[in-house]
Amino acid sequence: MRFLISAPASSSGKTTVTLGLLRAFSRTQTVRSAKSGPDYIDPAFHAAASGAACVNLDSWAMTPDRIKALAAGTGTLIVEGAMGLFDGAPPAGKGSSADLAKILNLPVVLVIDAGRMAGSVGALAQGFMRYDPDLHVAGVILNNVGSPRHEAMLRHALQGVTVFGALPRDPALHLGSRHLGLVQAQERPDLEAFLDRAADLMTQHLDLTALQTLDTPRPRAGASHRTPPPAQSIAIARDAAFAFAYPHLLDDWRAGGAELTFFSPLADDPVPQADFIYLPGGYPELHAGRIAANTRFMDSLRQSPAMIYGECGGYMVLGDGLVDADGTRHAMAGLLRLETSFAQRKLHLGYRQLHATEGLLAGHWTAHEFHYASTLRADGTPLFSATDATGTGLSPMGLTAGRVSGSFAHIIDQSPIASADAPA
Repeated sequence: MRFLISAPASSSGKTTVTLGLLRAFSRTQTVRSAKSGPDYIDPAFHAAASGAACVNLDSWAMTPDRIKALAAGTGTLIVEGAMGLFDGAPPAGKGSSADLAKILNLPVVLVIDAGRMAGSVGALAQGFMRYDPDLHVAGVILNNVGSPRHEAMLRHALQGVTVFGALPRDPALHLGSRHLGLVQAQERPDLEAFLDRAADLMTQHLDLTALQTLDTPRPRAGASHRTPPPAQSIAIARDAAFAFAYPHLLDDWRAGGAELTFFSPLADDPVPQADFIYLPGGYPELHAGRIAANTRFMDSLRQSPAMIYGECGGYMVLGDGLVDADGTRHAMAGLLRLETSFAQRKLHLGYRQLHATEGLLAGHWTAHEFHYASTLRADGTPLFSATDATGTGLSPMGLTAGRVSGSFAHIIDQSPIASADAPA
């Protein structure tokens, strides 16, 4: 069984359907999952639902061989798409879920939010099925169906289209969100009950047997790179404030012989001895006062002789100060001349091509930026030169000062970009 779950648009119910199916199938078999695109939050829900690690597969930021290598394996693979099926980066939509499905030769199951439609569902489904002749849309799952009569109308309009089932409206299966996406899995004390309820709903209303027949030949992967570790001993912050680290990069570092240790700044853990300290992104703005008051963590970070790298939230913690949404300034580590604020929110979103000329991050990288923080002050040497997804040059990103560096960009993978094409 191998398929990709997508939808005509965001907020159609893809994640809830994916989680319910992962939990339902995991009751009887081993299930692997993946998430399309640069997402840290949904994979944690996947892992909780299936009991297995979830990998990110990004058809904008990764080569096809890299994607095939990460997706390789036997047995069940369920991939959750991002946004709408054909939605990707400008200008031509590269990186869409449809691109990923074609790279991996995956049939697509389309989740349609039918709550406000009847006969029009037929035109919608037929349009998606015919839009790209190289893509196999195997059928649909109807979501937010109001009644048996509503379901009958929808099925009548979908004659000739495989309908894997119709899910009734269930307010209990709402997934709460905040400014960067869903509330994190680790923050939901009711998560197991939620997953079981979703699985029971899928079992009752979907044709799981028909979904299990969806399988296609697995594409053969060519030679694929691994990102070498920046050092042989790496200390990584991991808790509710620092949760956004890509599993494939950590796996690459382990495969390269690095020893990874984890610590919690929120628990005021001192930074372990290591050659390299990594502060991933997350939600430090929600815990800024607590982080500032945790002197064991802060003092050990300032005093460590290791190389230090922070991404997004981790970058902000390395700065002089962080202003929270209420306008209160909290003193941070003071290792970079950086002041950031959530009182003046502005969305920064998009893929990035990055280039660093020196240091442990020297080279070309694909990355993603997604945050609402405003930079009040950033003084010093930039870490990266950058372009956006269209190749348009951006202002230099991040800061580097001796052993400390960081930026708002989340590195996804090494970039195949040629040196001659590097941004100036």
